[in-house]
Amino acid sequence: MIPPSQTKPFVAIACGGTGGHLFPGLAVAGKLKERGCDVALLISPKDVDQQAVKSASGMEIFTLPAVGLQNHNYFSFAGSFVKSLLAARKIFRRRRPVAVLAMGGFTSAPPTFVARVLGAKTFLHESNTVPGKANRYLARFVHEAFTGFPETSPRLKAPRVTHTGTPVRPEFCSLNTAERSSAAARLGLDAHRPTVLVMGGSQGASGLNAMVLSALPLLAGKDWQWLHLTGTKDLDHVTSAYAALGIRAVVKAFLAEMDLALGLATVAVSRAGASSLAEISALRLPALLVPFPAAADNHQFFNAQAYANSGAARLLEQREASPEKVAAILTELVEDGPARLKMGTALELWHAPNAAETIASLVLRRAAETAVRPMAGTGIVKPNNIRA
Repeated sequence: MIPPSQTKPFVAIACGGTGGHLFPGLAVAGKLKERGCDVALLISPKDVDQQAVKSASGMEIFTLPAVGLQNHNYFSFAGSFVKSLLAARKIFRRRRPVAVLAMGGFTSAPPTFVARVLGAKTFLHESNTVPGKANRYLARFVHEAFTGFPETSPRLKAPRVTHTGTPVRPEFCSLNTAERSSAAARLGLDAHRPTVLVMGGSQGASGLNAMVLSALPLLAGKDWQWLHLTGTKDLDHVTSAYAALGIRAVVKAFLAEMDLALGLATVAVSRAGASSLAEISALRLPALLVPFPAAADNHQFFNAQAYANSGAARLLEQREASPEKVAAILTELVEDGPARLKMGTALELWHAPNAAETIASLVLRRAAETAVRPMAGTGIVKPNNIRA
């Protein structure tokens, strides 16, 4: 636990539930720390959250007892929502924040509502083209919403909507020759071979795994190597499939060092979550995007479509993904250098390198616009101490 300062602005970021919410939140948190703020991360009990925040130094971490609404779990969802409200109130009564930033997901609403009651400025970041129902509802209760895609802005009914792009952690940058060699050694790969990275995310790995495995016999003669992130369930099955075909592959359930994996890859096969797309854009990595068909409001399809329409990626829907189509697209992306270069140029237009800095700056600027009376014993600073 990081002891709270009595002189620094305190900002809370609700960013739990998935890596797509948490990692952009971490990027903003880093910029707020650079600006002299105390930062708290409000996350869920999910393992992806608990593991990811281990790298978050110098920040307070609070786990809210929130669960997502799925499979008609209305009672457990409602109960966890109330418990999260009470937990957020306890956190914020100990020290009232000047601002709360919600990154989307089921941990966002309780701290946002409590912050509004206590008089703090509230913000929401929506990273996808199509906002989910929860974010569309929550947008009405925040002072300002930020968007990852420009076309998202009219779909949010916040008092103010600003397009910022989706924040990416600073470690996602191009690798030089020495860094590539080091990354390859750490991952068990050859720095000089074309590398195909397969990553299905925490929810959609199984369908992507099956799609890639179906195409492997058509690609077995290629002088490529594969880095395949399978999720826990399919690890042994996928490992055996590569071994049976004699294909050089490193197969892992998960990988914390995604910056190294993306930096080393020649081509990625990926779902189309907004955070993954932002990281792919930062590294100008050509990709075959296969949207997760069960994503809420089919938002991954619209994310991928926006990239494909601009020439920044290839889009293939899972239901249309025959082995022949997958093999043909990957062969083109890996072996056609000019096509990869053209795609990298298109990806550059999607990269928002200053997104985290912009959001941090706007959060502090808006927080300084309206005076908030301090609560006795909370240690909150007055707005004239906020450096926007």
